[in-house]
Amino acid sequence: MYDTRSTLYHDFHQLTWDSSLEDDLRQLIRLAVREDLARGYDWTTVSLVSAEQQGGAVMVARRPGVVAGLRALPIVISEMQAAIDVEFEAADGDEVSAGAEVARFTGSARDLLTCERPMLNLVCRLSGIATRACEYVRHVAGTRARIYDTRKTTPGLRRLEKYAARCGGAYNHRTGLFDAILIKDNHLALAAEANLSPADAVRRARTFLAEMDPRQLDQAMPVEVEIDCLELLADTLAAGPDLVLLDNMRPEELRTAVACRNELAPGIELEASGGVSLETVAAIAATGVDRISVGSLTHSAPALDLALDWIPKNS
Repeated sequence: MYDTRSTLYHDFHQLTWDSSLEDDLRQLIRLAVREDLARGYDWTTVSLVSAEQQGGAVMVARRPGVVAGLRALPIVISEMQAAIDVEFEAADGDEVSAGAEVARFTGSARDLLTCERPMLNLVCRLSGIATRACEYVRHVAGTRARIYDTRKTTPGLRRLEKYAARCGGAYNHRTGLFDAILIKDNHLALAAEANLSPADAVRRARTFLAEMDPRQLDQAMPVEVEIDCLELLADTLAAGPDLVLLDNMRPEELRTAVACRNELAPGIELEASGGVSLETVAAIAATGVDRISVGSLTHSAPALDLALDWIPKNS
């Protein structure tokens, strides 16, 4: 399901597997090692398994889904200084059935046992996000709407979780506070004290970007503003944001917003947010909005059930 198309006009940066993501991963694995070993040893394994014993194991999907995080496994092995070789039977973004093998491991039996849980925790979590993203993408098939993730991510796991959402076919909303201007309700609440409307806030943001040194700040970064009532839409569109976020609007309100946008500013994209679930997303997409952001892709996705099965010695 991983969508390799180039990013869209005025879109947010779309994450791929790169050096910054790998750096995040290495830091996370060091923390995972500390959690499991506390700078000590896996005493259960040391007490029962000799240092010379070799073995093999296979990572198996217990339930169907979309896998993500397999590219992380060599880095986990490296950071844990494990004498393990890995061969892949699937790739990130692949849909797999229950019982499918996704990776095979050979090497030190001690290291396999010690690395089992950190590897599974990561791949199960990321595959759960990819699977949930895929479900949402399927529910909006045939419409113009694209599914986007949010910043509602696990602390420290954001880039990895957003990568997993991409593996499931969703798009990435802004990565952090540094790569877009998104004027939300609390910004507007403060702006209202100075009698600034959402349209005024957009104009102020545009002026700010134009006055900034492009070596310090990307002047072409997207400008998005949130509104929660239709009465604000026409003036907001006239201010020229790249995106308007329509917060917690009913489908009939979203249809009215789309018609207004189509008449006044067809180049500005509309994003629906709030109250989105697998039960409601198809009706939201049918209104004609361009984007639907879904916090549950990352904050509520259940882990995909994968396991590490030992390969009997004579197999």
